[in-house]
Amino acid sequence: MLLYDNFTGDPFKDWKPTDDTKGASEVLKWAYQSYGDSVVYACSFGAEGIVLIDLISKIKKDAKIVFLDTGLHFQETYELIEKVKQRYPDLQINLKKPNLSVEEQAQQYGSALWNRQPDQCCYLRKIKPLEDALRGATAWISGLRREQSPLRSKTNFVNKDDRFQSIKVCPLIYWSWDNIWDYIRLNELDYNELHDSGYPSIGCIPCTSAVDEQGDSRAGRWQGTTKTECGLHTPGN
Repeated sequence: MLLYDNFTGDPFKDWKPTDDTKGASEVLKWAYQSYGDSVVYACSFGAEGIVLIDLISKIKKDAKIVFLDTGLHFQETYELIEKVKQRYPDLQINLKKPNLSVEEQAQQYGSALWNRQPDQCCYLRKIKPLEDALRGATAWISGLRREQSPLRSKTNFVNKDDRFQSIKVCPLIYWSWDNIWDYIRLNELDYNELHDSGYPSIGCIPCTSAVDEQGDSRAGRWQGTTKTECGLHTPGN
């Protein structure tokens, strides 16, 4: 088993996938064969998430999935989660909440922390909850794709994750935005209706905006700031 402490590189580094899923299915099979119940998929229920859920369900129908329920998500996101639960009843979907409610956070740190200190808000409502959710998990799955941003362009199938001291598996690194939507339509999957209204990437309400047709798949997040990531996929301090 490939563990964080003895990680020496992506075992798929020199592999060139040629299957219809661009390697995603094979990498997922490897992950669940290697780690079994010690794998957690951290899903945001965006378009990539819906694809991964469907692929995972074909390999491990009772897989563990965690959604970081910040308390600030769109109603459409919660409605999608309910549809997914109905379609895949065996999946173990856990809505992980932060230690502080939105109201408690406002009392302790001041209102609208996401406007004044967005990194601190992300830490409290996303990073710390995922640290708790991954406690005891040897590996976790993420829907990162290389074309999403310069920061993500070097992502491998299997990565050493210093932030969470674990192995991060990213099966969709070779998928394009068009590939994602082709799969969703071909398999008639439910997806967040906000995607039809100009939201390529969907997070918390205060930090997510609609974009025009020229926006990339990460556009619309923290508009008007230099912030591009919540911190889940950046190295720890």
